[in-house]
Amino acid sequence: MPIIKSAVDADLPSILALLGHAGLPTVGVAEALSVFLVAAEGSEIVGVVGVEVCSNLYALLRSTAVAEEWQGQGIGKKLVERAIAVAEADGIEVLYLLTTTAETYFPRFGFSRVNREDVPSEVQATEEFASACPTSATVMTLCLTGSARESVIES
Repeated sequence: MPIIKSAVDADLPSILALLGHAGLPTVGVAEALSVFLVAAEGSEIVGVVGVEVCSNLYALLRSTAVAEEWQGQGIGKKLVERAIAVAEADGIEVLYLLTTTAETYFPRFGFSRVNREDVPSEVQATEEFASACPTSATVMTLCLTGSARESVIES
């Protein structure tokens, strides 16, 4: 099983290639590399996920991809679980994501659909939300704290 670690500068070309092959946006990845995790088998990057912090409360789970030949081995699951744990440890209360292909994958982690217009302005202001992903993308959310869960339930 590949190891999951924080991305470093040397990983960037492999991350960009992996995201490109998966048809995912690469805009902003280089600038936000420090918030990316990779799954590495030796020197090969076989998976990636990012947590783009939008404010002290909100973050965007983005760029989740696993190399085709490594899919079905639980790597994506481990990456997403680690990203959620990192966001939670960093005090993020609510995670959002956009997807055009994996709306049935993310509910297993507790994500549920939400309307685009209900997403906080800090998240809507991200380049991924504003322009990199199509407006037809499904928006999903995951509350990480009790207080955030209550505010979502109340609204």
